[in-house]
Amino acid sequence: MRRDVFQAIADPTRREILNMIAHHSLNLNAVAENFDISRPAISKHIKILTECGLIAIKQQGRERICEAKLEKLNEVSEWIEQYRVFWTAKLDALENFLAKDEPAPILSAKSDKIKNKSKNQ
Repeated sequence: MRRDVFQAIADPTRREILNMIAHHSLNLNAVAENFDISRPAISKHIKILTECGLIAIKQQGRERICEAKLEKLNEVSEWIEQYRVFWTAKLDALENFLAKDEPAPILSAKSDKIKNKSKNQ
């Protein structure tokens, strides 16, 4: 079963695993030692990350080493970018609308007195 990259990053544990492995490759035991959950639970998270193509597992002797393959995160970046462009345009339009419809500044009573005084002189 091929999973979606969005499913992988939806879970905070999987995001933390990715963050750890992105800095340097780790074996499965080293990954599991950083969490207070069972090793089978970590294995399940690793499996999902592998199925999404975010992690590759390489056999080195008796150890299984996890390596990050972060290119798949470009899918997320591209998806987010379309909404960033959309909302930037909407907020710019709102800013322009509000700038056009700004009411004249309200004069304070003190500035009214100064204007009236200068008119009378």
